[in-house]
Amino acid sequence: MQEQFQPYYAHSAENRPESEWQTLSSHLTAVGQAAAEFSAFFGAQEIARYTGLLHDLGKYSARFQQRLRGGKPVNHSTAGAKIAVKTWGNLGNMMAFCIAGHHAGLADGAGSGNGRTVLNDRLKEAFGADIPELDPIWQAEIGGLPEKLAATPPVLPKIKELQAFSRAFYTRMLYSCLVDADFLDTEKFYLGLENQTPARGSYPSLEQLQQRFQAFLDAFRQKTAQNRVDTPELQRNAGLNRLRSEILDHAVAQAGLPPGLFTLTVPTGGGKTFTSMAFALKHALAHDLRRVIYVIPFTSIIEQNAAEFRKAFGDLGEAAVLEHHSTFNDETIQDRNSRDKLHRASENWDMPIVVTTAVQFFESLFADRSSRCRKLHNITGSVIILDEVQMLPPKLLQPILAAIDELARNYRCTVVLCTATQPALHKVHYFQETFAGLRELAPNPPELFKQLQRATVRHIGLQNDDALQEKLAEHPQILIIVNNRRHARSLYDQVKTVHSDGLFHLTTLMCAAHRQNILAEIKGRLKNGQPCRVIATSLIEAGVDVDFPVVMRAESGLDSVAQAAGRCNREGKNLPENSPVYVFQTAEEWKTPPELAVQAAAMRSVFRNDAHRDLLSPPAITQYFKELYCAKGTALDDKQILHTIHANGPNFPFQTVAEKFRMIENHMQPVIVPFDAKAEELIDALRHADHIGGLLRKLQPYTVQIPEKALDALYAAGRIEALNEAKFGRQFWCLIGLDLYDETAGLSWEDADFLKAESMII
Repeated sequence: MQEQFQPYYAHSAENRPESEWQTLSSHLTAVGQAAAEFSAFFGAQEIARYTGLLHDLGKYSARFQQRLRGGKPVNHSTAGAKIAVKTWGNLGNMMAFCIAGHHAGLADGAGSGNGRTVLNDRLKEAFGADIPELDPIWQAEIGGLPEKLAATPPVLPKIKELQAFSRAFYTRMLYSCLVDADFLDTEKFYLGLENQTPARGSYPSLEQLQQRFQAFLDAFRQKTAQNRVDTPELQRNAGLNRLRSEILDHAVAQAGLPPGLFTLTVPTGGGKTFTSMAFALKHALAHDLRRVIYVIPFTSIIEQNAAEFRKAFGDLGEAAVLEHHSTFNDETIQDRNSRDKLHRASENWDMPIVVTTAVQFFESLFADRSSRCRKLHNITGSVIILDEVQMLPPKLLQPILAAIDELARNYRCTVVLCTATQPALHKVHYFQETFAGLRELAPNPPELFKQLQRATVRHIGLQNDDALQEKLAEHPQILIIVNNRRHARSLYDQVKTVHSDGLFHLTTLMCAAHRQNILAEIKGRLKNGQPCRVIATSLIEAGVDVDFPVVMRAESGLDSVAQAAGRCNREGKNLPENSPVYVFQTAEEWKTPPELAVQAAAMRSVFRNDAHRDLLSPPAITQYFKELYCAKGTALDDKQILHTIHANGPNFPFQTVAEKFRMIENHMQPVIVPFDAKAEELIDALRHADHIGGLLRKLQPYTVQIPEKALDALYAAGRIEALNEAKFGRQFWCLIGLDLYDETAGLSWEDADFLKAESMII
C-alpha cells in the first residue's frame, strides 16, 4: 500500500515549514477557477475549470510529495490527461493535450515527436513505473467529476478542410487559459511568502481611455481651426485636416455595427492610425469588448506608434499602453511598480492597449510553448487592428486568414484590416465567402484616393545603371529604391564622384542611429531645396516620412510601389501629374530577386491593363492581388500547415505546426556597433553590468542584424567580441573598432560567400 500524505502539497518553500507550503487542493481550485474566468469569451468555462482541476493531479502521489522533499523528478502531468480522456472521450482528449503539455509544451498527438513524447504514447503509459499511482483522496478534494461537461463548442467553418484547424485552435486557447492560470497562481503564492503582491491589474478602463482620446482629438481640431490659412501650404494643411476628420467621424459612426471583420482603406496621409484607434475604442465600449490590440508589421515603427498613443491618452498613457516586441525592456520608467506591471503584462497581454508586431502576434497564435501561448486567451474579446495588412507574408497567408477567421467567428473579436492597398482576401482559396463580407469603414475609398492622390505612377521599362545615372543627373532631388543592398551600394559607388554634394545611401547594414542622422540631413536638404539624391533599399518605405519630387522604384509588388509613391510629393505641394513615380525593370545583373518575381509579374499584368489608368486606385490594387493569389496557388501555404492539421485529425500536430509557422526564417543576429560616444558608453556599461536592465533597449539604435554565418566569420577573424560573457554568455556581440563600418555603407565583411548571401536580403 502506497504511503499517504496529509495534506498534499503543490509547491514547497525553501527554508520554510511545511505549514507555509501551498496545498494541492488550494492550487487546483484556484487554477480551475481562473482558467474558467479566462475562457468566458469563448464559452469553455466548465471545460477550462476541470482542465485546471486535473492539471497537477499527478501530485496526489507519494513519489511527488517525496520530490518536494528532495526526491527524484516525477511525471506529474500525465495522470490528469489520462483521467480526462477516460472520463470525457474526445473532449477529454483536447483537455489532455493541455494537461500533458502544461510544462513541456503542446505535443503532437501522434508520430515520432521532436524531442517531446507525443500525446498518444503518453496516454498509453500505465500507472506505476513512470506515472505514479494516485491517492484516491483526490476525488474527494476536487469534488468528483461529472459525466458530461457543459460547453459552447466552436462554430466550425463550412469548409471541411478547416474544421480540424478550428478544433486545434480551440485546444490552444484552452491551453492558454490553463497555463496562464497556473503561472499566476504560482507567482501569487511565492510572492506572498515575501509579503508581496503581483504588480498586475488596476489599469485604466477603456471608457476612461476613450474619453482621453476624444479630448485629444477635440483639442487638436480646435487648435487647427484657429490656425491661420493665409498661405497655400497652410490652406493645404487645413484641407487635409478636414478630410482626416471626415474619415475619422465616418468610421466612428459605424462603431455600433456587430463585431466581426472590417476594412479601413485609406490612402497614405489619410490618418488611418488615429481613425482605427478611435473606431476601436468606441466599438469596444459598444459591445463590451475589453482591449485593443494594434498589430504593426515593422519593428522599426512600433515605438513611434506606441508613443503616439501614449501621448493621445495623456496622463493615462503610460499605465494603459503595452509595447511588446523583441526589444521591449523599459527600465526607463522610474516607478518600479509600473515597470514591473509592464514586464508582467508582456507575458500575458492583460493591459487595455497592446501594441505589438505581426511576428509576435501570429507566431503566438501558432505556438506550442506555454511562455508564448499564455497570452492567447487575452486576445479573445478584443478589437484587433492589423496595420499595413498587405504586408502579411504570402507564404503563410492561408493559415493566417484561418486564424483571423477563427478569432472573429468564435472568440468575440473584431478585426480591422488597415491599409492603403487593401489585399483581395476574398480571392484566397477557402476564404472566398468569409472575406467577401468585409465591411468598409472609410467613406468611399475610390473618391478618397482621388482626393489624396499625390503622384502619378508610370512604368518606363528597362533601366540599366547608365540610364539610372542619367536620371540622377537630370533631377537634383530624387529617390531611387532598388531590391537589394549590393545594387544600392554599386549604384552609389558609380555616381559618388559625380554627385558628391547631397548624395546619400541608405541600407539596413547601417545601425538605426546612423540612418536617423542621414535621414535628418536628407529632410533638411529637401526642405531647403538643396540637391538631395538618395539610393536606398525598401527600408525607406517602412514609415519613413520624406517628401521627394521624383521617385524611382525597381519592379516589385504593386503594394510596394504604392509605399514608394507615398514618398513622392507627400506634402502635396505639386500637382500629381508633375510628381512622377517611375517603375523600372533592372538590368540582368540586378534582376528581381526570386522571392519578388511573382509579385513583380502580377504588377506588370496590371500595368498592361488599359482599364487601370490610375495604378494605385482600389480597382487596380484588387486586380493586382487577384493576379498574385492566383499565381501563388498552394504557395499561399507553402509549408502545408492547414493540410498537416487536417490530415492528422484529432491527433493535432501542435509541435510540428509551431516549427513550420515562421514569419521570418532567416536566422539573423544583432551586432552592436560603437558608432559614437553614447554607444561606447552603453557598451562599457554592458561590459560591467550585473543585470541587463534597460541597456538593451538603449543599445537597440546601435545594432545591425547580420546572418549567422557572417557572425561566425567575424568572430573567427577576431572582429567581434562577446560582451560580459562571464555573466551573460555569448549573447551580446560587439564590433571591435570601426574599420569594418563604413560611413556610407554601414557594416561590411570581405568574404564573397557571405556577401552573396546578404545580397538577397531586402
